[in-house]
Amino acid sequence: QVQLVESGGGLVQAGGSLRLSCAASGRTSDIYAMGWFRQAPGKEREFVGGIRWYRETTAYADSVKGRFTISRDNAKNTVYLQMGSLEREDTAVYTCAADLTWTWGSIPTTERRYDVWGQGTQVTVSS
Repeated sequence: QVQLVESGGGLVQAGGSLRLSCAASGRTSDIYAMGWFRQAPGKEREFVGGIRWYRETTAYADSVKGRFTISRDNAKNTVYLQMGSLEREDTAVYTCAADLTWTWGSIPTTERRYDVWGQGTQVTVSS
């Protein structure tokens, strides 16, 4: 099995930056892609971005394109979400997830495609 642990959340001022980390352990060779999702108070969880585990292919939600960057370090089994130009609307619980299904297709953007989830980390952007 795969386990995921996020870190790096916190309070940041609008316009600032923050980097989240998602450390994977266990059978990491089973991972096809990693995704980041977020859920703001009173809203449904939404896809933020994703990255293939063994390729540099990435995908982003329109709301974060140009501001957020996903990268990974396979030696550390860690995926990063670098967030810049943060806005109050980015306030949410951010959760990473692993897709263990090797479809060889595009990076999944829906929750149901992901098999393993981390516990989430809170990001709060103040004005």
